[in-house]
Amino acid sequence: MRKESIHRLVVRAPNWIGDAVMCEPALRGLRSLFPQAEVTLLAKAAVAELFIGHPGVDRIVVYNDRDVHAGLAGKWTLAGTLRRHQFDLAVLFQNAFEAAFLTWLAGIARRYGYATDGRVFFLTDPVAVPDRATLIHQVGYYWNLLKPLGLAGEPSAPALVISAGEERTMESKLASAGIGPADVVIGVNPGSTYGSAKRWLPERFAEAARRLIDRVRKDEGKEAAVMILGAKGEEPLGKSIAALVETRSVVLSGTTTIRELMAATKRCRLLLTNDTGPMHIAAAFGVPVVAVFGPTDWRTTSPYGQEQSIVREPVDCAPCFLRECPIDHRCMTRVSSDRVYEAAVQQLGSSSGLSRSSGLFGLSGASDSNQINQTDQTNETNQTNQTNVLSGFTIFLDRDGTLNPDPGYIRSPDGFELFPGVAQALSRLKQAGARLIVVTNQSGVARGFFSAGDLDGIHAKLRYLLGEAGVSLDAIYVCPHHPDDGCDCRKPDRGLIDRAVEEQRVDLTQSYLIGDHARDIELAKRVGSRSILVTTGAVLPEQVEGLKASGPVPDRVASSLAEAVDWLLTDARSRISHVSDRR
Repeated sequence: MRKESIHRLVVRAPNWIGDAVMCEPALRGLRSLFPQAEVTLLAKAAVAELFIGHPGVDRIVVYNDRDVHAGLAGKWTLAGTLRRHQFDLAVLFQNAFEAAFLTWLAGIARRYGYATDGRVFFLTDPVAVPDRATLIHQVGYYWNLLKPLGLAGEPSAPALVISAGEERTMESKLASAGIGPADVVIGVNPGSTYGSAKRWLPERFAEAARRLIDRVRKDEGKEAAVMILGAKGEEPLGKSIAALVETRSVVLSGTTTIRELMAATKRCRLLLTNDTGPMHIAAAFGVPVVAVFGPTDWRTTSPYGQEQSIVREPVDCAPCFLRECPIDHRCMTRVSSDRVYEAAVQQLGSSSGLSRSSGLFGLSGASDSNQINQTDQTNETNQTNQTNVLSGFTIFLDRDGTLNPDPGYIRSPDGFELFPGVAQALSRLKQAGARLIVVTNQSGVARGFFSAGDLDGIHAKLRYLLGEAGVSLDAIYVCPHHPDDGCDCRKPDRGLIDRAVEEQRVDLTQSYLIGDHARDIELAKRVGSRSILVTTGAVLPEQVEGLKASGPVPDRVASSLAEAVDWLLTDARSRISHVSDRR
């Protein structure tokens, strides 16, 4: 598949909330494979709400199969809607026959998905279904679908985003129930739309929650309350648990939209839950969970990244995947409130290591920590001999994929975070005397995905995050135009650099450009800058040789900004030494 030929693609999302959350890392991965494509999500209403404002999605088409899209006539209507978008590619995360049939009916040229449910005839690019004997987490199942397209590595944990306004609205709703912003909130999600077999006993939920409230008040000296979540029809269940906890509580069962459910879940310090969609939403916000598993398979649908949170009774009949238990429900009745309470205490004790506000697409893991530690050590070692090495030099920096993860379009400050180690790396350049100028294409303004004011807010956050590390940017130059506008400032055209030369008095013979894309390297060649390609964004490490063979060759390829800075400092010293020797 020639990826550069894919300009518009549609993604068929899974139908269930939990499955959709577990699909989110693959959605991010798809964006990294097609960074220039416009991504449309086709999803049922509840899942569509889940991804409102998601930086990996440009447009959402709601599949209303109970109304306008019901029946054969409705399917034809939906196919017509899809046909008008002129998609080049459909990626089907949903496994149903219908998903493939609809995209075939819409005339989409490339239709990519697992060869399930007898739909191979309607797929142009069928992917073999994994061996069912080999258990794999559902997050990995969706991720692996994209590996034939070139997606490498392992998936990170799912991540969701809500706006600051949505969080404030939820705080107001809780305040009307007497729960203040400083209060600790223990969430309880006792229901399950799948069926009663997945439900732990309500009185045991209440007992565990009550004991946790007492524990928080005793150990932390803070006020605490219970928040009970649930779907429509579960209001009586929520009210019964509220009566049993005998403490301050609010029942939100049946009263929240999906967006409000997301905000409520994020507000929790910890969530006690069955195996349900809100369990995955909580994990995606970094909220510690304790999940009671019975008839479903904990090995494939546990909250990703929080596998230690599972409480289950290893009975012979589980997992059975039945909606109703035909015998004595032993998988649930044998799980005591003591076991859930103890698991919750452990989760609360370790929750300081979980980030609840790290931002969408933030990176984590041992390798990142090692990178940061290594950068700090290099700082200490080289701080004395790098002072003023770059005096008179200007470093041009691409933004998305170089300084921060690139989901395609970052629409608000909430979705912006730096790669680990970036602030430390830029600090070294500043200490060496360099000027730092960001040059970035942001066609999302012209496309209407976000406003110029939104972009100003994102760049204010960029400056703030760098400022915390003592780093200041000398300038940020932006091309806000559409690629079809024919402007002279969209990289690889040199307009942004020419503005910097005029306004900042840049000497291009003493400049470097660091970016993650072939266009950054092409721009560097056009203006005479030394170039460094970082493989943290659009160009993956395994694609470097192909880039060298078919496009502009960078002066250096680096796996991170920290590595790029190491080479840049060495190269600058060599250039300075060479000039001194000639004199």
